Amino acid sequence: MGTSAVAAIEMTAASNWWDDVNASAVWQDRIFHALAALYGVVAAVAVVQLVRIQLRVPEFGWTTQKVFHFLNFLVNGVRCIVFVFRRDIQKLSPEIVQHILLDMPSLAFFTTYALLVLFWAEIYYQARAVSTDGLRPSFFTINGVVYAVQIAMWLILWWKPIPVVVILSKMFFAGVSLFAALGFLLYGGRLFLMLQRFPVESKGRRKKLQEVGYVTTICFLCFLVRCIMMCFDAFDQAADLDVLDHPILNFIYYLLVEILPSSLVLFILRKLPPKRGITQYHPIR
Repeated sequence: MGTSAVAAIEMTAASNWWDDVNASAVWQDRIFHALAALYGVVAAVAVVQLVRIQLRVPEFGWTTQKVFHFLNFLVNGVRCIVFVFRRDIQKLSPEIVQHILLDMPSLAFFTTYALLVLFWAEIYYQARAVSTDGLRPSFFTINGVVYAVQIAMWLILWWKPIPVVVILSKMFFAGVSLFAALGFLLYGGRLFLMLQRFPVESKGRRKKLQEVGYVTTICFLCFLVRCIMMCFDAFDQAADLDVLDHPILNFIYYLLVEILPSSLVLFILRKLPPKRGITQYHPIR
């Protein structure tokens, strides 16, 4: 048997394996429950870190760091519940309820990491003695517009399920993901370069430089991959992430764009704030 024939047989076997797993109700449940377990672990880590921060600095209210960890807990906790009941959610009617339960955590994920971009932008502009008064209003405005547009699309789908609106909804979120990726590249990159200009004479300064560099790279790649995947999801039926019979694709997608990035970022940002002398620690108002 020739090499080409052997390669063809191997490719066919691989294709059959992929299709067999996707079509198996047992494997669908196993994969979605595995996703639920992973999300549950990340949610638990986020809430434990939130409690640790509260115990360290109880005199402060809802700081940026606390809100970031709370949102991480919320996003991952909701995802965990959704994947536990994935089969039941797939049967919900009207179909718009399914879209909301699957898409709302993605919007909250965007808000969570946009908050990190806001925090870095404030540090960057404060270091350059530039006013930061417009940053928070811009943050809330951008999030308000994103949620308003997405809710408008949900209402249209509820009124009349139009395929083109489903495509527009996915392309809209692809654009939002690209916007987030560029935000990390812009402000994470600026902050990294600014820190790099200072003398790296202390271990703390080196660690902060590495922290910003790692988180910027992880989050940029995470949102870029999400953007690309959402584009495929919008136009290729075989890449649809909203159906039960694509469990392997769902596992790869959510692992790459949410579970792995969240886990790495929570690990990198695990350091607790100092008890006294906090100068860059701003409450959310």
